[in-house]
Amino acid sequence: MAGRRKPQFVLRYGRVGSCVIGLVCALLFWFPFAAQAQLPGAPLNVPASLEAETLTPAPGKTVTLAFHFKPNPGWHGYWSNPGDAGFGMQLDWSLPKGVAAGELRYPVPQPLVISGLMNHVFEQEYAVLVDLSVDKNVARGAAIPISVAANWLACTDEICVPEAATLKTVLTIGDGAIPAMNQKQFDIWRGALPVPMDQAARYQITGNGIEIAIPIARGAAVDQPYFFPATEKLFRYAAPQRARRVGDWLILSGAVSGPFSDRIKGVLRIGDTAGLEVVATPGIIPAGGVDVPVYGQSFGDQPSNDKAQTQGILVILGFAILGGLILNLMPCVFPILGLKAVALAKAGGNEMEARRDALAYTAGIVISCIALGGVMIMLRALGQEIGWAFQLQEPLVLLALLLLMAAVTANLAGLFEITGFGAGGQLARKDGVAGAFWTGVLAAIVATPCTGPFMATAMGAALLLPPLAALLIFAGLGFGLALPFLVIAFVPAMRRWLPRPGPWMVTFRKVMAVPMGMTALALLWLLWRVSGWQGLMVGAVSGLLVLLLLIWLGKKEPGSATQRITLAIIGVAAASAMVLHYAGGAQLGGPQNVAKNAFSEDRLARLRAANVPVFVYFTADWCVTCKLNEANAINTDATRASFRRNNVVILVGDYTRRDPAITRFLNKHGRSGVPLYLFYPVKGEPQILAQILTTDSLNAEVESQN
Repeated sequence: MAGRRKPQFVLRYGRVGSCVIGLVCALLFWFPFAAQAQLPGAPLNVPASLEAETLTPAPGKTVTLAFHFKPNPGWHGYWSNPGDAGFGMQLDWSLPKGVAAGELRYPVPQPLVISGLMNHVFEQEYAVLVDLSVDKNVARGAAIPISVAANWLACTDEICVPEAATLKTVLTIGDGAIPAMNQKQFDIWRGALPVPMDQAARYQITGNGIEIAIPIARGAAVDQPYFFPATEKLFRYAAPQRARRVGDWLILSGAVSGPFSDRIKGVLRIGDTAGLEVVATPGIIPAGGVDVPVYGQSFGDQPSNDKAQTQGILVILGFAILGGLILNLMPCVFPILGLKAVALAKAGGNEMEARRDALAYTAGIVISCIALGGVMIMLRALGQEIGWAFQLQEPLVLLALLLLMAAVTANLAGLFEITGFGAGGQLARKDGVAGAFWTGVLAAIVATPCTGPFMATAMGAALLLPPLAALLIFAGLGFGLALPFLVIAFVPAMRRWLPRPGPWMVTFRKVMAVPMGMTALALLWLLWRVSGWQGLMVGAVSGLLVLLLLIWLGKKEPGSATQRITLAIIGVAAASAMVLHYAGGAQLGGPQNVAKNAFSEDRLARLRAANVPVFVYFTADWCVTCKLNEANAINTDATRASFRRNNVVILVGDYTRRDPAITRFLNKHGRSGVPLYLFYPVKGEPQILAQILTTDSLNAEVESQN
């Protein structure tokens, strides 16, 4: 047995008599090691491989590596803090000059009790991620050999075997391109990592007991929570945990070995694989609440907890309705409101017609919001990293909206009138309902780029709710958007404020063609931004052809000519969509200065490590609120001067096109879309700023933190 490597596991047990217990446990573990320790060339029980997201990292960038483990049936590996027994992975890197390794990032573990000892383990396939930073001075084409001697512990319920391997790969400095299959696999592994919380938790220690209050929106699903402390030598890992909900707090209780006053770090497991990174500081813990079953425990039927969750969902629903109501004040919805105003004016004093149209308009909005939310939930369940307003990141959707807005603009301007389709009183009434419904559909689609107050909270919480509850939140958003017209239709006093039908409506209709035309131009510009010059040309030509055909159609009598021109319009739209689809892959057009300060989590981490204050904002060309904030608060002389004075660095996350990395970061902060504004001071936690910015409020935040 000479020369065999001795076991390197670490045994922890913070109680009186730990030395005796440690000796007994060491003897119990030694005999299995002696019989089954890893022999040279023997197959591993928890085999590992080293994989790179890209083999051609760019100079000055980072590349993510994965230690990919596949435990054999019945075996498990360990988290960074293994619990009462075991040890996490130990690494000895051999890296060339200009390459540095960051911290290991583990997925969410699971608790496993063996002989009264608590272990934090992985029983299924898992990956530990690490970022390598490459110096900007490393020459392109240079080979970068990566070698790391790794040691880890592989265990079953009865035996443990220390295992080791020297894992190697060779990188070649290049353009940083990531193969699609690699990106998909690494996105899956990143999805298994715990999500950092943007708000601090609190803890309170009384004697040997500890309570940790973690901020989680009431109504958000929390399935069998369990807290894994990353802070070592404090918790009694095997002590049972309990949990309760108090408003927007989830409170877990456990046991510690003694007093403590520093920050506590850990991971909150809230489902089969989901988890949150928690940082807790001393504070006051709310009293009361209702019990929640923790992992491995059950409190039976929980009617009071169900009631609390229902109340939480109702609060989120209220935020959604209020957010939808506020959307009516956003510039992006204004052109559609003009169309609805014309429809209400046409109804005049006809109470039945006004109510019927308002209900149809509401149905169009609510159904569209539910459909958009359902598609988003489905795509996210399939692994797609998308957020709210995802449809405006698709060139084909933008093309369809462009053609529709161009047609509506021409119609409002009186360039064409389509007659004959509404002859007869009954048909006219049907056309009115259909028109109101499709106006609601259009309002929902156009309103989605806007994210106003209260709406962001509701949409972020919806992503944590079960699908049916989430769809209810999306329906509430649509109801809030339609609420003003429902009130006008069903409250006679409000309806009396409307002007009577008259010649003014013709003028108003033509005036409304201006904002609608500006919306069409904005969509054409956005199509250029998303799909490049090809998109701009396809959109402009197809829009012009559709307008010419519609003007011709308006001059024709109903009949075969109308049908032929209608088919021609459909043909133009279909051909344009095909051309745009096959001309895909264009780069973003427009200004390129954003690349200088483009957001990445790696760049943000480096700036924070250098004690540099950072202002991060996420925007998109289709987000009107974002652009107004940039014009009125961010890109002003006063703000620039304040940022220079306080050495603040700006990072910009451009969400115009789909970006899984930005989607994940937004999700970490409880958001499903833009805008999002964050300020990272030199010291302290990041601050989430209001969604409607002013120069004074932004500068006041910067000055107060620095």
